[in-house]
Amino acid sequence: MQFVLSLLWLGALLAQAVSSDPAAVFAKGQAALTRGDLQEAESDFKSVLSIDPSSLPARANLGVVYMRRNDWAHALEEFRAAERLAPGNPGLELNIGLTYFRQNDFADAIKPFESVLSAHPDSVQARYLLGLSQLALEQYVNAAGTLKPLWQSQANNMAYLYVLALSADKAGQADLEKTALDHLYEIGANSAECHLFLGRAWLARQRDEEAIQELQKAAEINPNLPFVHYSLGTAYAAKGDYATAKGEFLRDIQIEPSFASDYDQLGAICLKLDAINDAERNCAKAIQLDPKLTSSYFALAKIYLSKHLYPQALRMINTVDNLDASSASAHYLKAEILVQMNRREEAKTEFALSSQLRQSARDRLEQQVSGTGAVDAQMGLGAAR
Repeated sequence: MQFVLSLLWLGALLAQAVSSDPAAVFAKGQAALTRGDLQEAESDFKSVLSIDPSSLPARANLGVVYMRRNDWAHALEEFRAAERLAPGNPGLELNIGLTYFRQNDFADAIKPFESVLSAHPDSVQARYLLGLSQLALEQYVNAAGTLKPLWQSQANNMAYLYVLALSADKAGQADLEKTALDHLYEIGANSAECHLFLGRAWLARQRDEEAIQELQKAAEINPNLPFVHYSLGTAYAAKGDYATAKGEFLRDIQIEPSFASDYDQLGAICLKLDAINDAERNCAKAIQLDPKLTSSYFALAKIYLSKHLYPQALRMINTVDNLDASSASAHYLKAEILVQMNRREEAKTEFALSSQLRQSARDRLEQQVSGTGAVDAQMGLGAAR
């Protein structure tokens, strides 16, 4: 028994020695991260930081742990803290940009990617992600110009060919678009991915029947391919076939239950089908997954207005205004809510602003499901969402 107690005592001493040695704890955390044990890795990196708060490797690796969990907000917090320790570090800047990107915050993603590309012009990752961010922001000429130099390394990447073709089409560069689509068809043959991207290309042209034909082929080959059923849902919704569209979005949720746009579009469709409670539930879920999804806040404002819940409606539409102050339809809806709250002078201001914006800005909130922008940018990363 005395021998057993001695071993236990020795083990405790060794554990204490390891826990007080930041290098040993960091190595243990790095090994845990490598094998995918995120809980242990997080614990070890936090232990290192409790001993040495200025440990750049521990801070950066803790950010990676959160990225692996898709916890983008905490990942960004750690990478920003690491950046203060090592300003301009390309690896950190790339990860900072990626955390913004994965939260659909493409405007804030651009600067870190540009920073990496300025220091390392040959960085494929930074150039690709910068081009996707520009595409999401509808900066099509910039996106085409950023993506085109990647042809040599990415010409066999169908996702790349798709976003290049889409950018070129929107930028009015017909020759580049044709080259990209022709090569996409050449290397993709009859793969599900090829039909998916061709279907998306037809969607961008508002050619819904051709889009549905291609997307159905993709679904027949691989019914579990991400974005296929979502894209079919957008095509059917554009045709006004809301019941079929709803079924497609529900199928896509079974494949990827954390894709916010599915719930967003389901909310819009349920509104059209007068399923108000279902619309409310889906929009709330969309916002939970993507707190910057303006269309779901807008839909909730309409729902609460219809339920005479005016303070809640006003809170939702104010959130839209904070995220997108240029939406004419948002200001018009806000005016309607203010009228119901007997705040008529404020309503008058909002009606006037809505009228002004309708003459000067293109409004997205009341468009039918289009499936462009953020979704196409995320598709550029490949099958993983």
